[in-house]
Amino acid sequence: MDDPGDRTRTPMAAAPALGDLPSDVLRAELHRMADWAARYRESIEERLISPAVAPGEIRSALGASPPEEPEPLERIVADLDRVVMPGIVHWGHPAFLGYFGSTSNGPALLGEIAAAALNVSAMTWKTSPAATELETVVLEWIRQMVGLPAPFQGVVYDTASVAVVHALAVARERAGASVRQRGVAGRGDLPVCRVYASDQAHSSLEKAMILLGLGESNAVRVVTDAAFRMDAGALRSAIDADLREGMKPLAVVATAGTTSTASIDPVSEIAAVCRLHGAWLHVDAAYGGALGLLPERRGALAGIELADSVVVNPHKWLFVPLDFSALYMRRPEALRALFSLVPEYLRGDSDSGSIDYMDYGIQLGRRFRALKAWMVFRAFGRSGLAARIREQCRLAEWLAAQVETEPEFALCAPVTMAVVCFRYEPPGTEESARDGMNEAIVAAVNATGRAYLTHTRLRGRVVLRVGIGNLQTTEEHVARAWDLVRTAAADVRIEPAVRTPERGPRARDA
Repeated sequence: MDDPGDRTRTPMAAAPALGDLPSDVLRAELHRMADWAARYRESIEERLISPAVAPGEIRSALGASPPEEPEPLERIVADLDRVVMPGIVHWGHPAFLGYFGSTSNGPALLGEIAAAALNVSAMTWKTSPAATELETVVLEWIRQMVGLPAPFQGVVYDTASVAVVHALAVARERAGASVRQRGVAGRGDLPVCRVYASDQAHSSLEKAMILLGLGESNAVRVVTDAAFRMDAGALRSAIDADLREGMKPLAVVATAGTTSTASIDPVSEIAAVCRLHGAWLHVDAAYGGALGLLPERRGALAGIELADSVVVNPHKWLFVPLDFSALYMRRPEALRALFSLVPEYLRGDSDSGSIDYMDYGIQLGRRFRALKAWMVFRAFGRSGLAARIREQCRLAEWLAAQVETEPEFALCAPVTMAVVCFRYEPPGTEESARDGMNEAIVAAVNATGRAYLTHTRLRGRVVLRVGIGNLQTTEEHVARAWDLVRTAAADVRIEPAVRTPERGPRARDA
């Protein structure tokens, strides 16, 4: 025991301040970050879209070890500008025309800030009644906008890749496999289950088959017609062949808006095949579901109401930023029966009689994703969303018309939505050489930093692909990208090994 009379002891050092930032500091830093975000958005068009950095360059500048002592926020934000921003691909740039474009916007940004401040877990009604009920309302709004009938009910996941896993898991259980209780390992009573999709469908199918223990080789790719839509006759033939081998046709994935060409499979015909064989019908309308907002185009989605499950991604074309995917089930109780598992520590939270979204998937902790969607849908309204989708379809049709006027370019797929696939085909060149030319054009355009395209393969040939999804993209941006394509094509024609274009001085990064 210390001697109370001992005056030689070293005084205890002052403990570091614990807890969060003081409220006055937090308020000042939030204002600073709001200004940063606003400056970024208003200056984004001045920036080069793709970064000029080498692999590992940013990582090396960030430091190999975590900081031992606290650092001032001013220094952290300075490093955001100095180190991080030079390595950002600016998806929100209006001339970013790769993939399905960026759905970033002001109302959504405000919603994300609010959701981050609240930081609730929307797993049960009791853990956050508002989060649960707002999610239910937003899902109902999307259902109505897309045009799905009332029996369908939804649940929010992060991506369509996760949604298809859940849908096929229910299909597997409905087939009588009792996998929830008995699993798949060591069983000799299970047939080989086959799932069919077009050769243009998303690669998430194979990943779902791997995860569910159905096997990647049992994802059957069905040939497509001239418009890159699943050939229903070929589907029937593939199923008949599998039945002769004793295999079970478990499900078919029809796509409304394929990744490469935005083609729409003949869902009604596919649904008839599914009914004949008792197969589950899942419709991947992650992109194309947005067409339901346009009365003049809703007919393109005919048959979607016949599905057992449908996925729509508002983060693809309903202007809700990543990530937000809505899976709709004709019989949502089947999803709940498969995944509901309530541990003792949550039993007090799950007796409210209200929906508990944790019961509808593998995830327990769930972000308040619906808040940003709610703010977007209210800020733009159904008519505003439809007008933006309609304008982006018009821009795609405008670009397609420009392509058709150029004798050395050719459209490679029908333009059904806001995606255009085309190819540089100069006379007197071999097909194999043209592949390299088109790849070089994409690289050259992207190297300018003034537009961003991607490429894909159709029928084994490389084609250029433009996807329009940013609500700030105008005809001027599309025209500029088209000019860059033609300039790069001229360079390719003269010099097949395209030189890297001058990027000009680096645009500011903050």
